[in-house]
This record gives sequence, structure tokens and C-alpha cells, in this order.
Amino acid sequence: MSTALLIIDIQRALCTGEEAAFDIERVVEKINALGADARAAGVPVVLVQHEEDTGALRFAGDGWQLAESLVTAPTDLRTRKTAPDSFHDTGLHAQLSSLGIDRLVVCGLQSDCCVEATSRGALALGYEVALAADAHSTVDSNGIAAAQLSARVNSALADLADAGQRIAVLPAEQIRIHA
Repeated sequence: MSTALLIIDIQRALCTGEEAAFDIERVVEKINALGADARAAGVPVVLVQHEEDTGALRFAGDGWQLAESLVTAPTDLRTRKTAPDSFHDTGLHAQLSSLGIDRLVVCGLQSDCCVEATSRGALALGYEVALAADAHSTVDSNGIAAAQLSARVNSALADLADAGQRIAVLPAEQIRIHA
């Protein structure tokens, strides 16, 4: 079983100012710890960045850049996306397949959009998926608090099964990252 860590959309526009995800400093600390574990184990780290034609997430704009608090390494892989599912119209699946990856650890932003869509997409593609339950976040939406939305995603994905496979939803400290 070969593992990769997917870090989804930890970008400046989503981590600072009015659009900052709930409890983002704590979430990025958890993600940085997962990244350190992955790099120490020789596990690929994939930094996924969402982009739009205009607005805060315009490609190469200031808001599109990775958050300053996110620890990265020159060996990290990068994927650009334009849809919530990091696999949709990207080369991510081919890239992971070429590396022999069959297990993904998922974390990042936004819980109820890109994190959930990517986790579901990965499961549908046959990956074993571990979602770091405390290493993803979102913003308040439609009168529902961000923490509640993230908890809903954890619950929904923990209950999801595809062809006998389930998504393991665990605290970051309980996820074992190994090559």
C-alpha cells in the first residue's frame, strides 16, 4: 500500500481576511504536522490549488498563492483544479497512478465542498481514503456554523461505502503515514 498526502486549497484567500476558514491556524498546524510526517516517511505530498478566471482565486494572483503558514518542500507535487473534486479534469489520478499510490490521506479546505468532493472522487476511483477529521475546515454557510458543517462532512464520509471500501475518518494524530 503506497500513500500520498493531499493538501487541498490552503491558499491565502481562504486562510486570511473575511473569507478565512474557521479555526484556520489550528487546522494548518495539523496539516503541517501531517506534511512533516509524510515527508519524513518519503510519502509524496500533493498541494492542490483551486483557481478561477476572476476574483480572489485567479491563477497566480495573490489570493491563489499558498498560505504563508503552510509548510511546503521543493519535492512537493502540485495540482491545479477548477472544480471541487481534485480529480475532475486534472492529471492528479494519472500522476498518483504513475507513482503506484493506492491510499490517500486527505486534508484542507473547504470541508463541505472540495474536501468532501475529492474524498468521494478518490473513493470512486478505488483509492483507500483516510480523512484527517480535525485537519479540514470551512466557513459558515446558509446559517450553519463552519464547525457544524465540518462535523457533518466527517459523519457523512464515515458512513459512505463504495464496493466495500470505506473512508476512514480519524483525528490527524491517529493517521499512520507510511510509504
